[in-house]
Amino acid sequence: MDLTRRSLFRMAGVAGAAAVVGRARPAAATAVRVVRTPAVLVDTTRCIGCRGCEAACAEANLLGDPARSGDADVFAVPRATDVNTLTVVNRQTAPPTAGTEPRCVKTQCMHCLDPGCASACLAKALEKTAEGPVVYHPERCLGCRYCMVACPFDVPKFEYQKAAPYVRKCGFCADRQQQGYPPACVAACPAGTLQFGPRDQLIDEARRRIYQNPDRYVHHVYGEAEAGGTSWLYISDVPFERLGFRTDLGGTPPPELTRTALAAVPLVLTLWPPLLMGLYTFARRRDRASSNVAGEVATHE
Repeated sequence: MDLTRRSLFRMAGVAGAAAVVGRARPAAATAVRVVRTPAVLVDTTRCIGCRGCEAACAEANLLGDPARSGDADVFAVPRATDVNTLTVVNRQTAPPTAGTEPRCVKTQCMHCLDPGCASACLAKALEKTAEGPVVYHPERCLGCRYCMVACPFDVPKFEYQKAAPYVRKCGFCADRQQQGYPPACVAACPAGTLQFGPRDQLIDEARRRIYQNPDRYVHHVYGEAEAGGTSWLYISDVPFERLGFRTDLGGTPPPELTRTALAAVPLVLTLWPPLLMGLYTFARRRDRASSNVAGEVATHE
């Protein structure tokens, strides 16, 4: 193979351009999903702690009865989601301010607009669908559990006790949404705490409530920007850290923190073969030239 320096650089340029073009596509697809995605607005001031959403979620996902140890005892210790409980209602961990009742808050998968779990999944077992929900395909799962590390909300849980384990998390009732129904938890809420609809409209509704009641609500819609934005949005009359929310996430989606480094992988894999081939060819040509010179010297002697 006869490679010149010019042809080597030409191949490198073409490979680099292809890598850049391939890297530009996902951003446009994400923008479309952000505009059209469904969401839920959670007004924590309206939650009465009935845990009807837990029961509805358990029934819809065939999980059995939610934890029952007395209505008061359930709130004694904050609970996290697990493989048998895809949503939980907790009571605020910090003492309430004088004259106010403790607030309850429902937590589940936040269904990020640009989810770290789906980005980290090597087998695409977790997928951000065009309809909005982040769904799980168990038949694709390798059991690597990278999704658990990548999720900033610590949501995906692994079935360690099973011989053939899967990852479990809220699927946003994607099947119900396809049939035109809201998520089971939303339909079961008796207090109007949960409102289902297009994300942009719910953000407008959240802002309307805040600005019409400036002394009642914290002036922030949690989930509008956190981790790049989520499909579950919260408003509250107490600081979100008191409700157990992470307030250190910032507005950058988790995949953006690694996307630049990971995008270089295909570039390196594309460029290394022709570069190494070129170096090998030049080295052989130099050795062959050296051998010819040595042969001519030996002949003249």
